[in-house]
Amino acid sequence: MKLAEALIERAEIQKKNGQLIKRIQNNVKVQEGDVPAEKHEMLIDEYEKNMIRFLELVQRINNTNNKTAFDEKMNISDAIARRDYISSRIGAYRGIYEATTIKFDRYNRHEVKFVRSIDVAELQDKINTLFKEYRELDTKLQGINWTIDLL
Repeated sequence: MKLAEALIERAEIQKKNGQLIKRIQNNVKVQEGDVPAEKHEMLIDEYEKNMIRFLELVQRINNTNNKTAFDEKMNISDAIARRDYISSRIGAYRGIYEATTIKFDRYNRHEVKFVRSIDVAELQDKINTLFKEYRELDTKLQGINWTIDLL
């Protein structure tokens, strides 16, 4: 199994378990005299089986990421951490950029006027540079994931 396949399976388990939890929650309480549409015990059993597989996949994925080189300087785990770091910075700078939006809702010239105190073009350039770095890193990670066998 390739690393990418394991990542896909892990995501599918997470999605399926999210649905199972909702189904369990919908069936643990019924009106007096009614019966649940589904047996929560069976749903919980399925959830637990999925979690065992999930744990196995996560452990193997982490092991593979720690032992597989991304480039000369870092392994896949380091590259993922860097990608998350870049993503957080993008989010922060996008929030700052959105805060620079000035609404023109003044009714007369005596009301308070707001002006930007940051260079918006420079901020957008920073965001674009980070996006480019993120895309390049993510593309390389995705490519490696399809070439590496899961340990």
